[in-house]
Amino acid sequence: MTAVLLTVAAGFGTGLSLIVAIGAQNAFVLRQGIRREAVPLVVAICTASDALLIALGVAGVGSLVQAEPTALRVVGVGGGVFLICYGVLAARRIARPAALTTTGTTIGSARRAALTCLTLTWLNPHVYLDTVLLVGSIAATHGPLRWNFAFGATLASVCWFAALGFGARLLTGFFTRPSSWRILDSLVAITMLTVGVTLLAGA
Repeated sequence: MTAVLLTVAAGFGTGLSLIVAIGAQNAFVLRQGIRREAVPLVVAICTASDALLIALGVAGVGSLVQAEPTALRVVGVGGGVFLICYGVLAARRIARPAALTTTGTTIGSARRAALTCLTLTWLNPHVYLDTVLLVGSIAATHGPLRWNFAFGATLASVCWFAALGFGARLLTGFFTRPSSWRILDSLVAITMLTVGVTLLAGA
């Protein structure tokens, strides 16, 4: 039992260290959380995606992805273009910031949020490198306990995205001012454009 708990803890620590960073996906989840728009849906997509990718890595798919670098390059180009477009939209919002509104989410906005979240997640080659290759490789070193390691890494993803998405509402008061949204959108634009350009440059 001790070995199992230690392996789960190792997976949790590894997963958390990889996911807690300023990136396109986290910036999007934070913005959705602050605006209280489709938060459960966005959190569910992020955690389910991570769980699937981690499982694929532990199952050995990572070696196949590593053997086909062309696939990662194609994903990198697509993801880079999308992130740059998203960054430009965020930059445009800086000139016309709006105060926070807490009106209910419409079906259309939920659909857009889901599509954006899926794109940010699955068209980012770093996700494959971190979850499929890195987590999968580390998990393999734990032998028969590799799935316990995967469980720990998945649990870290669930805790992080839930805290980021649902905890962001604590900043609601700060974001009732348009100037606060100008600051957030500036950070989002810089993050998206930087990551997008980096992906295109490395593709």
